[in-house]
Amino acid sequence: MDIDEILNQAQTAVDAAVDLRSLDEIRVTYLGKKGELTSLLKGLGRLDPEQRPKVGALINAAKVKFQTTLDARKTLLEQQQLSAAINADAVDITLPGRSPTLGGLHPVTQALHRIEEIFLGAGYEVVAGPEIENDYYNFEALNIPSHHPARAMHDTFYFSDGTLLRTHTSPSQVRTMEQQQPPIRVICPGRVYRRDSDLTHSPMFHQVEGLVIDKGISFADLKGTVIDFLQRFFEKDLQVRFRPSYFPFTEPSAEVDVQCVHCLGDGCRVCSQTGWLEVMGCGLVHPNVLNMSGIDSEVYSGFAFGFGGDRLAMMLYEVDDLRLFFENDVRFLQQFN
Repeated sequence: MDIDEILNQAQTAVDAAVDLRSLDEIRVTYLGKKGELTSLLKGLGRLDPEQRPKVGALINAAKVKFQTTLDARKTLLEQQQLSAAINADAVDITLPGRSPTLGGLHPVTQALHRIEEIFLGAGYEVVAGPEIENDYYNFEALNIPSHHPARAMHDTFYFSDGTLLRTHTSPSQVRTMEQQQPPIRVICPGRVYRRDSDLTHSPMFHQVEGLVIDKGISFADLKGTVIDFLQRFFEKDLQVRFRPSYFPFTEPSAEVDVQCVHCLGDGCRVCSQTGWLEVMGCGLVHPNVLNMSGIDSEVYSGFAFGFGGDRLAMMLYEVDDLRLFFENDVRFLQQFN
């Protein structure tokens, strides 16, 4: 085949190449080990010695010309490829910017703030205490005997040095009584820990306890406080009932039920068709607790109550599984923003 004809075909193929891959295939077709221009050089041995230099020079000139055309086409295709990539990634600066997703308070935190606002408005102080406690403040000072089930290993998280994770926020009440003389009116919100985990219990949960100590405090004061708080918290005129119970640190003691916030007493799945939901425990402060904290039980009396902040949040927001509060599913939490 004529050298010029091969060169013309090669240049035509290069001009028709639409991408770098097809261009490289053309390069191999003409300049590879078995390429057509390479084969011409290998065939010089069959020519007369006098013709070899002249034909060899023509083939080399054709190779150089083809390589020049090939490089020029490669540069053009690379520029086109780069331009296409830039255009594909281009940002339309006239479009409005993306608004950042705003976070919000956790639903349990919202419920705790709601509780604090109600009691602050009633003249209470909010106090806090350490989450790592000792046996005295968590049990002994609260008139809890050594044989009480709450002190067993199966219910309390103990450390090797005898300290423990508090099982309620009552130790904060004891510390307040030791540091402050009556009248006392405080609530103690915070995290507490117990060995329990299911649909309505968590090893870590939030508790709010209240304490009022003054002269002439009676069970009637306790009932009025509890009823007023529950009706304000749920913003409904709910019925409240008190059932006799027992707690080592109060005497008399009671469990408090509130009319089901979902069915308003008609009976539903949430309240197990009873029309009532248990919400807290309460009672008049036991004289032993007052005396151990340096308060004369002959002069002063008081009441205390305690409830789970997470449980009230479940009732307020109609959540049926406590674990949803702690799984950090953004889809669930965004509903409360």
